[in-house]
Amino acid sequence: MARKKKETPEVNNTEEVKANIIGAGEVVCQPITETLETNFMPYAMSVIVSRAIPEIDGFKPSHRKLLYTMYKMGLINGGRIKSANIVGRTMQLNPHGDAAIYETMVRLSRGNETLLHPYVDSKGNFGKSYSKNMVYAASRYTEAKLESICAELFNDIDKDTVDFVDNYDSTMKEPTLLPVSFPSVLLNTNSGIAVGMASNICSFNLKELCDTTIGIIKNPDFDVFETLKAPDFIGGSQMIYDRNALEEVYRTGRGSLKFRAKYTYDKSNNCIDVTEIPPTTTCEAIIEKIIEKVKAGSLKEISDIRDETDKKGLKITIDLKRGVDAEKLMKRLYKMTPLEDSFSANFNILVAGVPRVMGVKEILTEWIAFRTECVNRRVFYELTKAKDKLHLLLGLKKILLDIDKAIKIIRNTEEEAEVVPNLMIGFGIDQIQAEYVAEIKLRHLNKQYILKRLEDVDQLKKDIEDMEDILASKSRVKKIIVEELTKVSEKYGKDRRTEIIYDEIEEAEEVEEVPDYPVHLFFTRDGYFKKITPLSLRMGGEQKLKEGDEIVTTVETTNRAELLFFTDKCQVYKSKASEFDDSKASVLGDFVPSKLGFDADEKPFCMIVTNEYTGFMMFFFENGKAAKVNMQGYDTKTNRKKLIKAYSDKSPLVAAFYEKEDVEYVLNSTAGRVLLVNTGAISIKTTKDTAGVNVMTLKKYHKLQSVRYYVEGEFSKPYRYRTKTLPAAGATLSADDTAEQLSLLD
Repeated sequence: MARKKKETPEVNNTEEVKANIIGAGEVVCQPITETLETNFMPYAMSVIVSRAIPEIDGFKPSHRKLLYTMYKMGLINGGRIKSANIVGRTMQLNPHGDAAIYETMVRLSRGNETLLHPYVDSKGNFGKSYSKNMVYAASRYTEAKLESICAELFNDIDKDTVDFVDNYDSTMKEPTLLPVSFPSVLLNTNSGIAVGMASNICSFNLKELCDTTIGIIKNPDFDVFETLKAPDFIGGSQMIYDRNALEEVYRTGRGSLKFRAKYTYDKSNNCIDVTEIPPTTTCEAIIEKIIEKVKAGSLKEISDIRDETDKKGLKITIDLKRGVDAEKLMKRLYKMTPLEDSFSANFNILVAGVPRVMGVKEILTEWIAFRTECVNRRVFYELTKAKDKLHLLLGLKKILLDIDKAIKIIRNTEEEAEVVPNLMIGFGIDQIQAEYVAEIKLRHLNKQYILKRLEDVDQLKKDIEDMEDILASKSRVKKIIVEELTKVSEKYGKDRRTEIIYDEIEEAEEVEEVPDYPVHLFFTRDGYFKKITPLSLRMGGEQKLKEGDEIVTTVETTNRAELLFFTDKCQVYKSKASEFDDSKASVLGDFVPSKLGFDADEKPFCMIVTNEYTGFMMFFFENGKAAKVNMQGYDTKTNRKKLIKAYSDKSPLVAAFYEKEDVEYVLNSTAGRVLLVNTGAISIKTTKDTAGVNVMTLKKYHKLQSVRYYVEGEFSKPYRYRTKTLPAAGATLSADDTAEQLSLLD
């Protein structure tokens, strides 16, 4: 049996509420344009105007609320207090959660090293902007107060210099802007992402900024380049000076500027110490990129990299392999890693609630207008106060004429409410003056006190006249702003941190810097290769070889040598000694066909070692021909690893030699004939696969068997085997030479 559901008052109330809300619970078809206009646009405007984009005073609302709260807490002159206390108080103005408020404080702090001129004097671990791993401590552990420069943010804030509005629950008042006495909008880095727009402002040196602003005040056509050299960041680094790029940023507010890290080379430890990095990157990003390049084989000069950042400051140490040129390596690192990075400027600022992308001069002009209004409002406030005070003192002056009469009027007045009217009638003063006189204490109703107060009248009149003149004179207001800027510059100005590189920087080529040191190269008949250093060779034992294999080529050279492996398929594979790891005599070595990716069934024929691709190659073929090919034919600018048609395929190859100058060879045929040939008698060719010229005349069924270097004195009558013209058949060995050859064999 189904149980009857009991109706509860809550359900009835819910239904009643729904009935009272028009359209509640209904699905309504709405055009997307209307949805954007009614829902998305207000959200977008709120983010732009009230969150992400800084205003002309240089602050976002979150910054302003935090700093104003700290100011009201008396943290400009007092000692530091717990950050958690500040965060809690700030929530009265900024109801976005303690985490967001504390992150804002961290970024504004000295300890975090984000701002060129920090606003928060911090104590404790506030993390570091240049390291993602150095995380700030919780707010309950850290302490903070305002930096001394914040006095310039709040000077005269209580003199009606800026407008105040209610906070979110109308329980407090907060300023819409801060009456900053210097152009803080360009003093510190400030970035934000809104909806459909963003802002990214770089920091400038305070001295240069104040001088530039003063220059614009004095001359609207002032050239900002005269005083504002370039952006300046707390992290230092180096800026590559590009006049065109800087002009673009200064003129439009948008553009890209290049910054690179600063380093020192430690010769004793053979390492590079990076101590300053671009403002757009972090230590971790740099290290990860370098490790990635090392693993990919693009940076073989680096043996180790580590982050040695400590309390002394940032430090990335890069250990180098032996023989590496640190300067050349850094040029490659600048191009391949974030050690050189670009700052994309976007000077998007709210002016009167409207986002505007402006150049430096336009921003400073807007700030001057803003500051002019602040000064005028301050002077007007002080003028009003002075006039009110003068008005009261003039009333007091009339009382001075007859103090006894004033006392008599007060004593003879029966009702308290009639005291002020009676004083007004008795002395001919207005209500405000009468109220002031009536409030004077009995102990002050003496001639000395009143005369002392009246001494201020003349000075007040002069001050009022002076202030009225200021309000009527634009030049005097400008003079006041200039004086304030000069004082700020002298008091808080610092030397530049970011170094400007004016010299033209050459683009580093993608050329791998190879460590240069002596090596011994060994190549076997079966295609095994070893690269052994002299020290390792002296300490090693016998060469380990595959059974039946033997070393056919031994060369003493350096690690930067170029290697050419000619194969039996008329191809050559190019490599470098540096691409092979250092080996030992006790190992087989690298199998070249696998290392260089030979074709199937392709075998190495010989290894040629060169450094400059000078000289020529000599190829000898079974048909008795020889080809003399210019070595430059194998030098490729595109770093190709494989060249086809490396030599002629018309006849099988017998021998190949690399020569820098002409030499003499001994040619032996299967017919038992010997011929001495000097390479000077053979013309050089530029085509690699040239068939060559006839050198040794061969009878049918005979072929060239071997070619070797001629050793002076090995033949008793060497002229017997030489010839004036080529080709030649050569001669059989004489009895003396045969005996000598046999003795050598024995």
